[in-house]
Amino acid sequence: MSGSGTILEAMFAAGLEVALVVADRPCRALEVADDHGIDALLLDRALYGGFTPAFDRDAYSRDLATLLASHRIDLVAMAGFGTVTTRAFHEALPGRVLNTHPSLLPDFKGWHAVAAALAAGVPESGCTVHVATEALDDGPILAQRRVPVLDGDTEHDLHERIKTVERVLYPDVVARVMRALAEGREPASIVTEMGDE
Repeated sequence: MSGSGTILEAMFAAGLEVALVVADRPCRALEVADDHGIDALLLDRALYGGFTPAFDRDAYSRDLATLLASHRIDLVAMAGFGTVTTRAFHEALPGRVLNTHPSLLPDFKGWHAVAAALAAGVPESGCTVHVATEALDDGPILAQRRVPVLDGDTEHDLHERIKTVERVLYPDVVARVMRALAEGREPASIVTEMGDE
């Protein structure tokens, strides 16, 4: 499930098997998937209330879970997906929904994490890959990589440096999780493996 598609491109470049791409709004990732001959589906939030207080998060989450089940998806890697899903979705894929976030969680959750890190004046930020839960940018952390905040950094500058690291880290974590699942282990089992580096 993806947004602008740059991490999806990194997944393809890493040779990962991608079975389906789902977006919650029209975005470039759907084109990237199509270019690679992968099924690309839009489950548009606009049909559920969009990005307004009327958004029916439960219905959207249930329909998303049903959609993925119909394609026999057993691991989800979210990137740029703008919807926090509810319990129904996570119960359908327990511990098998991954997310990447441009901060060193638990610091700076939410959509504007890079701007928040700059506003806080921290000396470093980075990216986190974690098991997603019902809570925003929460759940067991699988891996993190640090990125220094440089003098004069703009939000764009820092975010681009984080993305460079993220495009390497996230495919690596997904590959390790896929191997763990093939071996009958849960995604969280790779924490020790990642920590050995």
